[in-house]
Amino acid sequence: MTQAPPIRSVHPVDEVPPPGRTVAFGLQHVLSMYAGIIAVPLVLASALGLPQDQVVRIVNASFFMCGIATLIQTLGFPGFGARLPIVQGTTFASVASMILIGKEFGLPGIYGAVIVAGLFTVLVAPFFSRLLRFFPPVVAGTVITIIGVALLPVSIRWAGGGNPAAPDFGSPANLGLAALTLVFVLLVTRFARGFFSRIGVLLGLVFGTVVAALFGKASFATVGTAAAFGFTPPFFFGAPTFALVPILSMILVMLVVMVETTADLLAIGEITEKPVDGRVVANGLRADGLSTALAGVFNVFPFTAFAQNVGLVRFTGIKSRFVVAAAGVILMLLGFFPKLGALVASIPLPVLGGAGLVLFGTVAAAGIQTLSRVNMADTRNLTIVAVSVAMGVIPATVPTLYDKLPGWASLFLESGITAGALTAILLNILFNIVGTGREQRSYTADVTEHAPEPGGLH
Repeated sequence: MTQAPPIRSVHPVDEVPPPGRTVAFGLQHVLSMYAGIIAVPLVLASALGLPQDQVVRIVNASFFMCGIATLIQTLGFPGFGARLPIVQGTTFASVASMILIGKEFGLPGIYGAVIVAGLFTVLVAPFFSRLLRFFPPVVAGTVITIIGVALLPVSIRWAGGGNPAAPDFGSPANLGLAALTLVFVLLVTRFARGFFSRIGVLLGLVFGTVVAALFGKASFATVGTAAAFGFTPPFFFGAPTFALVPILSMILVMLVVMVETTADLLAIGEITEKPVDGRVVANGLRADGLSTALAGVFNVFPFTAFAQNVGLVRFTGIKSRFVVAAAGVILMLLGFFPKLGALVASIPLPVLGGAGLVLFGTVAAAGIQTLSRVNMADTRNLTIVAVSVAMGVIPATVPTLYDKLPGWASLFLESGITAGALTAILLNILFNIVGTGREQRSYTADVTEHAPEPGGLH
């Protein structure tokens, strides 16, 4: 009797779902992060007083380059890309510096600094990745928890309407839409089966938008006025200019971005049960750097991993990087077809806020899962977690606390994720390494030991 050939196991990260499901799951990622993509261009344009036609150009270019950056990170090529389900988007860490650069040197000065900072990131990524030994489970779990906790206020503001100064912020209509979307997502997740339970967030966003439109809280007027086709060519705003101070400022921003991206890579490694070692981190950071350098060419801004999509991977259980690559293709199409971008942008923020509460909360839950493997009876570990989480939530609870500090200090402290991560790293060195003679287990070794055998999609 002929023995059947062995079945080849494929890690869930490398599985390819059927085409229809891949597109649906990818679209879910896009709808979950579109607000983060357009927020940076809108804030910068408002501060610099850019005309509306230039804003549209930058937004279209942002969608296109987010798609390119996501494909580099998920599919990758030798030396570049973590090849994990990571969505890339423009980072808020760069906004303050870019506003100052733009007022003095204009958009060409911003893009020149972005190009150099991106190339700098590519060069230093291998050295930065060696710091992974300073991310044992107590640090990694704390940072992942902080990512979720620090992002929750974003979804709360969305649920209220986005702008706390707006007259209708926190109105019953806005809160009702957010609550309705949240309840719908939860019900679909609880009672739906198979494929439909995995696209609960997507269905919730569609349902919430339809309800909002019925009550006059969603408008699709911009879809009709948007151009059918458009593309922002490289160096649309002129040849980039290079000045020392803007370049140094943007390099400092990218150091912050590297800390955040490392934390996100550890988070997605925990969620997908695929160990993240120094090589993966280096490849992921080089992808950040390459995408950022290209961003300066294509009229966009620095890139980082989007934590809200990490939460979506956790919530849905869909771990395939090819699903996120499909999201990258959709983002590219949005950059070529402004009508599609306008349609996506028509989703009301309260609807997005209702879904965001689930997504960001699941990131925090993943961090707590990692911390469950840490000996919390040890006062040293307990102190690391307590103080780091406290530092991480300060910017969200009292945003003006650091306003009077020097710019370089506020750059690190005003990002709750960066402040919490740096605190956890430094406290771990102080309590668990310096003068203790203790040999710590690395995060990668711990995850490898606890990782199950590769399995299939559920």
